[in-house]
Amino acid sequence: MPWFLYLIECDDGSLYTGIATDVEARFVAHASGKGARYTRSRKPLRVLASFELAGRSEALRAEYRVKQLTARQKRALIAGERTLESLFASEEE
Repeated sequence: MPWFLYLIECDDGSLYTGIATDVEARFVAHASGKGARYTRSRKPLRVLASFELAGRSEALRAEYRVKQLTARQKRALIAGERTLESLFASEEE
């Protein structure tokens, strides 16, 4: 079953990063106040990007890497100026 890494824009301009098997259903949970604590206090506006990954393990690794990025770097990832694969390049060396 594929897992997805997703990035949500919140009403304060911040970005939330998470993983799920169904991004649309997870966004609905966030929007209804049943998602993460972070999105309960910051209204989620829209999903800006989602990336399909092979499984939960890969999704967790990607989530960890993306959460370490600055907001500017996350926006570059969303815009396609940076790839998810580039986040793992240093691991393989």
